[in-house]
This record gives sequence, C-alpha cells and structure tokens, in this order.
Amino acid sequence: MTLAAPPRQRPLSRALLPLGLMFFAVGISVAVVFPFLSLFLSTAVHADPVQVTVFLIASPLTGVLVSSAVGRVSDRWPIRRRILVGAALFGVVGSLVAMFVRDYWVLFALCMTAYAFAGSLFPQSFAYARQILERDSPGQAAMGISALRTVFSLSWVGGPALAAVLLDVGGFRLVYGLAAATYALAALIAVVWLEEVEAPTPSKTAEPSADAAAGPSADAAAGPSADAAAGPEGPRWVLWLTIVAFVLMQVPMTLGVQALPLYIEQDLHSDASRAGLILGLCAALEIPLMLGLGALTTRFKLQTLILIGGACGTAYYAIAWVAPNLWVLAAGQVVNALFISAISGVGITYVQNLLPGQPGRATTLYTNTFPIGSVVAGPLFGVAAHFGYRSAFGMSTALMGAGFLLLVVTAMWVRPSRSATYPTR
Repeated sequence: MTLAAPPRQRPLSRALLPLGLMFFAVGISVAVVFPFLSLFLSTAVHADPVQVTVFLIASPLTGVLVSSAVGRVSDRWPIRRRILVGAALFGVVGSLVAMFVRDYWVLFALCMTAYAFAGSLFPQSFAYARQILERDSPGQAAMGISALRTVFSLSWVGGPALAAVLLDVGGFRLVYGLAAATYALAALIAVVWLEEVEAPTPSKTAEPSADAAAGPSADAAAGPSADAAAGPEGPRWVLWLTIVAFVLMQVPMTLGVQALPLYIEQDLHSDASRAGLILGLCAALEIPLMLGLGALTTRFKLQTLILIGGACGTAYYAIAWVAPNLWVLAAGQVVNALFISAISGVGITYVQNLLPGQPGRATTLYTNTFPIGSVVAGPLFGVAAHFGYRSAFGMSTALMGAGFLLLVVTAMWVRPSRSATYPTR
C-alpha cells in the first residue's frame, strides 16, 4: 500500500509578486486622490461646505453598500478575477471623467456609481489573495496577507507626496490622470497575470477542540443548525461583535489624525506642521512591524496578536491624552505603530478566518469598518472642537478600550481556525 504524497506547495514569492504589484497600483490610485478630495471639491469644483460634507458622507456609505453586495456575489461564483478587472475599469472611467468634469452633480453621481464599484477593488484584492495563498501556501497565508498589506502601506508613503507635486505642476487634471493610469495598470495585471479561482467551498461542520475557549454548553445551546450557519469559528454573534470592535477602533484612527495638528498647536504649543513628522514616524515604524507580525502568525495564534494590538492602541491614545509635550507623543508612536500593524495587517486574516469559505464577504466586512469609522469620527471631531482637542484623545481612549474589551470577549469564543476548502483546477 502506497501513501499519496502531500500536495506540493508553490513558493510564496510566486503568489506574492503579481499580487504585490496589484496592491501597489491599487494603493497609489487611492493615495493620490483621497487626501486631496475635499480640496478638489472646494477649489476646483467650487462646492459649498454643505455640498462637500454631503459628498464626503455619501461616498463612503455608498461604497460600503456596493462593496457588501459585490462581496456576497463574489463568494457564490468563480468570478473574482473578473470582478477585479471590472472594478479597476470603473476606476479608470471615474478618474478620466474627474480629469475634465467640474460639475458637482455629475461628480456626485460618479461617486455613487463608478467610484463605488471601484471601491470594491481593495477588499476583493485581499479576498483573491486569501484564496491564492490558502491554495498555494496555506501555512503562510496570514503572513502573505500581512506582506501585501505592507505593500499597500508603502504606496501611501509616497502617494500623497507625489500627488502634491502633480498639483503644483499641472493641477488636479494630472492627479486624476495618474489615478486613471494606476487603475489601468491594476486591470492589466489582473487580465495578464492573474488566474481565475474557483468559488470557495465553505466548511459546513465544526470540529470542537480541546483548547477552544467556549464551553460545551455553548455548543449544545447553539445546536447543529446554528453551528452550520455560523461556520467553524463559532456563533454568528461573535462575527458581528468582532466587526463592531474593529469599528470602535477605526474611529480613533480617523479622529486622532484629524485632531492631531490642532492638538499639537493649541494644547502642546508647538508648530502644527510637526503633525507631519509624527505621522511620518508612525508610518515608517508600521512597515517593519507589519512584516514582523506577519511572520509571527506562523508561530502564535491570531487572537493573541490581535489582543496585543488592541491593548497597544488603548495605551497609545491614553498616552496621547495626557501627553505634556511633543516628545512624549513622538515616543508613543512605537506603541501606535504596533497597534495599527496588528489591526490593519493581522486583522484582515482574523476576520477572514471567522467566515471560512466566504473570503469576499469577510474581507468586505473588515474593510467597511474604515469608512464607517470615518463617518462616526466626523461628529466627534465637532465635539472636540468645542471642548478642546485634547478631548479627542480622551474619547479615542474610551472607544479603544471598549473595542479592546469586545475583542477579549469574542476571542474567548473563537475556535481554532479551520480553513475553507479552495478547489484547484
């Protein structure tokens, strides 16, 4: 009797190279436009403050709805590569129109249609990466996702600076022209280099484990039907409370960045421009930390890394809240970078593991926490403007603490990961 040889894993670098180029192109397309969107609307389109506010709220909310619908569809049929191509082409169309059109209502319609579909490119790229890595290098899937998230972060290191240069040289026409070119590059990579993947097949039954944190009574109460509906990672409420926890943590990330320059100027009595140095320091620390945490996913449970990240986030915002000077705030960026690296890098894989066999829906649920957090941060920024910008970090500390506690509670119910089955050709 002969034993079948185990399936041979393909080199991780072979899977990461085309995906890395895709993520860099996607990152640049967003990084050159998003930081200057309000400036574009105010100066080039001549929108009034109410129109700008409506645009900035409607755009992410529409993106959430469209990305959610696309995520569900992408998990039912083997069309993820075609979705990547289509989303990139929508981005090309939207950017080309924005190059020449300066009518507010035309651009508003564009953000509700073409750009909303283009927004699904980010979560669908991660979902595609999850399937490819799970198929080719299942033991290193989490590390690969973290590496790709690092590439996306790298694009944000140079993207805004490049956009600023283009604004000085040729205005917003060049900025949106570059965005159109990078969307086109993403579409070309998907057409030429990426292969179509089969629709994921979710696991239908759970396998209790000795180190599962949930007790047997929980499994008995849920019953087999509930277990099948929730997936191998635990009851359905665990998924939704985990998403709420990530939203609570995303709000401080947006609120803190918005309040930072004014906090430095009015409360720490330093030059507001120092905010750029603080943010740059954090970004520089994130890259090696994200790669390091990705490597640690092969040795430690994702729950452990996520909880460490949540604790670091709570600690950072508490430090920023009571910081007496700029130097204390700068020193706290080590803890902040560790938090961002864990939540933004490992967090994607963590949520994907909660929905085995549904990488499109899982990734979309995770990425939707960004725009939802941004929308919630808006009113809180107004509160901070009234009570003082130090209060922004007090509110952020409370939100981070609440999110961290939710992660602690849900992590106790998450069973050891059992990956979905991804058929090969």
